[in-house]
Amino acid sequence: MVNIHIEYEGDLHCRLEHDPSKTVISTDAPVDNNGRGESFSPTDLVASGLGACMATIMAMAARNRNIELKGMTVHVQKEMVANPRRIGRLGVEISLPPTVSEADVKFLENAARTCPVHQSLHPSIQIDLKMTLAEEVETA
Repeated sequence: MVNIHIEYEGDLHCRLEHDPSKTVISTDAPVDNNGRGESFSPTDLVASGLGACMATIMAMAARNRNIELKGMTVHVQKEMVANPRRIGRLGVEISLPPTVSEADVKFLENAARTCPVHQSLHPSIQIDLKMTLAEEVETA
């Protein structure tokens, strides 16, 4: 069990403290929903949690197969819908190092889709996952 303490600071801002690490982050309502957009919104944290969870679970699976994922990047695009206001779509683009084989891409994609956050999200949220290999950069 993990405890997270949240204090409402006023003006649509919250202070969140992760009890085990004492790490603090803040949230603000987005501009399109009466906020100033000065920090992550709560739904931004959900989208971020999905991307970070996918990357973490992929890294765990990769470690067991000696696949190096250092340099992997994840980009998450969140789209909201109205009535009720909620997350409608999360587009996730994962760029893997060019050393990852095509066979390992499929293995890693399966790992990403089984991450706990993905499994916890409501099925009405469309999750589009795209995985690509990064271009190898030549050094002179």
